[in-house]
Amino acid sequence: MQVLEAHKPFEIQELELTEWKQRPVKNNFFELVLIKNGEGTQCINYNEHNYQKGSIFLLPPLKCHSFTITKPTKFVFLKFTDSFFKNANKLTIDRNEWFKEASYILSNYNQLPGEIIKNDIDRNHLESLIGMITQESMNYGNESINLVTSLMTSVLEVLIRNIKKSTYFEVPKNNSDDRITKMLTYINENIDKTELLKVENLADVFIMSPTYVSEYFKKQVNMSLREYIIKAKLKLVEIRLLNSDFTLTQIADELGFTDVSHLSKTFKRYAGTSIKEFKNNGEYMLLKRGLCTTARA
Repeated sequence: MQVLEAHKPFEIQELELTEWKQRPVKNNFFELVLIKNGEGTQCINYNEHNYQKGSIFLLPPLKCHSFTITKPTKFVFLKFTDSFFKNANKLTIDRNEWFKEASYILSNYNQLPGEIIKNDIDRNHLESLIGMITQESMNYGNESINLVTSLMTSVLEVLIRNIKKSTYFEVPKNNSDDRITKMLTYINENIDKTELLKVENLADVFIMSPTYVSEYFKKQVNMSLREYIIKAKLKLVEIRLLNSDFTLTQIADELGFTDVSHLSKTFKRYAGTSIKEFKNNGEYMLLKRGLCTTARA
């Protein structure tokens, strides 16, 4: 196994395997996986998807995943963390904006098996970017921090573009009305802007009457608009609790909760546990809630 660490906790792993072996559990933000060569299947929560040379997958944190290898496979794991960008203070990168975009990926990507990239142009872009990051990390180490950070940001942008192009929301399969996909995208892109999520604004944006918005949303998503917005916010709360050093006050302010008490009560009501318990034992809580069903590799 080759482990390349340009500046912790950013890490690249490149390894060639004939069988999948359990890796040390690391609380990374998420991992991008490039298959340089080989064949087999990827599995997340008993769902499988075939892979081959050039396949690219996204592995969110705290999700059970493994690979069944049928032909010797060379993997490249590119690990993103909030801390990496937090420490890049001298660069022209807004850490809060980056975290918001990265959180968008994790909260809207449905985390089922399958490739994250759907077109050859972006696949080639990512292969080139990952190759450059690997070479810079191997040959220049800390001297390349500015360039590597820029390359990682470019990787993130390509991921976001592909996720926004696809329907990653829980919409009934027989639904032929694409307005709901656009509405869900709008809500998730503006989840921290309370004014934009009001029924009156959604009615203006999607050319509906205010009285029809809530009825339409519930019919399409099988969930009330209010409940969906709360759950979408709580996904982001979980991401921040497990992968950042944001304070509860910062999280509450950013996501439009009245105060920390309001955030804590809402979290307990929907998650079934306190914020303190979740933060101290996040992976166990996800296991308990049925989000992870096998030992994480």
